[in-house]
Amino acid sequence: MNAQTKIEAAAVPAVYGKIAAVQADIAREGISKERQNSFDRYNFRGIDDVYNALSPILAKHGLNILPRIIERDCQERQSKKGDAMFYVTVTAEFDLIAAEDGSKHTIRTYGEAMDRADKATNKAMSAAYKYAAFMAFAIPTDGDNDADSDTPQVEPRQSRSTGMPDDAFAKLGNLLRATNTTPAVICDHYKVKDLRRLNGKQHAEIVERLEQRLAAMAKEDTNRAGQSDGSDFNDIDPADLPF
Repeated sequence: MNAQTKIEAAAVPAVYGKIAAVQADIAREGISKERQNSFDRYNFRGIDDVYNALSPILAKHGLNILPRIIERDCQERQSKKGDAMFYVTVTAEFDLIAAEDGSKHTIRTYGEAMDRADKATNKAMSAAYKYAAFMAFAIPTDGDNDADSDTPQVEPRQSRSTGMPDDAFAKLGNLLRATNTTPAVICDHYKVKDLRRLNGKQHAEIVERLEQRLAAMAKEDTNRAGQSDGSDFNDIDPADLPF
């Protein structure tokens, strides 16, 4: 090896040697797909599997992985049961840093996940880390591409321009007029800007309540008519009656 080659070799950041060493160790065992998706029945590798396999190897070779979330987006979707689902996507960067000389290499991945409560962001960050590790260290396994442990069933997202279907909107409008209910009352109750922003569950709920109210009004009118003494007909010309 001549002097020029020695200088070039010395200039190579240590981080790349560390990445290669981690790849070599993880390739011996890989990470098997021992977990199963409860809905679609396929096997996958979870975030804990990645942590358990990588942590001792990273420590052994002096390689650190430091995450950084660049961007997060959260949208509310609706499940087929009408429940709210929170859909989160994150853009994440991971610095692979060699403890030996502080050299680093940054990789960027994306994560997405859904959850009914407050775990969507956690799941999305875990997905971003998991796939960053899979790609950076070429972690081997058998089988097809994987995903998280469940498959949320969501309704197709409605276009912002269409919103509530016309027939559902017409039915709601008829009930509002029949019960003398103003749209503002409904919008205020459900915290929406207009009636077309109501989701399927909200629409079904308010239709049921309005139909109950309409039935009660009809019953009240019937009872009132039954208690009438006939004075309401005093001004009618007998010639106008069909019998």
